[in-house]
Amino acid sequence: MGWLWAIIVGFVLGLIAKAVIPGKQHVPLWLTTILGMIGAIAGNAIARGFGVAETPGIDWSRHIFQLVAAIILVFLGDMAYMQLRGGRRRA
Repeated sequence: MGWLWAIIVGFVLGLIAKAVIPGKQHVPLWLTTILGMIGAIAGNAIARGFGVAETPGIDWSRHIFQLVAAIILVFLGDMAYMQLRGGRRRA
């Protein structure tokens, strides 16, 4: 059940990240989900480093860290994907 939640959270974070980033992203949905999952893991690690990994009630600060990490990763992943895809297209 843990993997299912990781996929769902990664999917949602990836879609929110794509909506926040201005312009069109060309990264496919499967890669967006993976980058969202990695963003969630990185956000949890950053929140743990700041000492806000678990708080009573809803962990808003942890969710903010996860979203910011997902936005950064989707942005960088889109740039890398376009570099690789663009190079293949010209050949």
